Amino acid sequence: MSHVILEFIDLSAGAVLPIKVPRLGSNDRMFSKPQRIEVILETVIGSIALAEEVGVRVAAAAGFDEDDQYKIGLAVHEGVMNAFQYGNEQRRERKIRIVFELLHEKLVIHVADQGTGFRLEDVPDPRHDENVLGDSGRGVLLMKAFMDEFNVLVGAAGGAEVVMAKRYPKHVSRSI
Repeated sequence: MSHVILEFIDLSAGAVLPIKVPRLGSNDRMFSKPQRIEVILETVIGSIALAEEVGVRVAAAAGFDEDDQYKIGLAVHEGVMNAFQYGNEQRRERKIRIVFELLHEKLVIHVADQGTGFRLEDVPDPRHDENVLGDSGRGVLLMKAFMDEFNVLVGAAGGAEVVMAKRYPKHVSRSI
């Protein structure tokens, strides 16, 4: 089985860390079970771009085209931005946990913070006239638009857990 190596910088140590992700192209034999990649980030501004880059690379390894890689990366960016800003309230001691699950039919992404959580129905719709100039709701709108599935749950340890999924392109065969 061939692998794609994802390298990213550990912000706390300044080191480059490799992550092996199976290459999921249509010519490759798939692994026998779903794969899971977990990334724990500090609540610092640099974690947002780092998470986006990891999201793009996982999407590329999973066989998504450049357009979907961009959408997945942006959805991860928005999820981590919300965890940074609203969930963890920019408190560095709190962590942001991202889990990428490469399942049979889709890529599922979990973004969890250590804040107080929120209810999706309480997020204002930025398309409504009274909310156009507001400062919240756009990230949720983008995540919903770019992903096939989107939900917000109460995290296992409290806080919010955004769960979003993108179905694999039809040209990528799956034999998990």
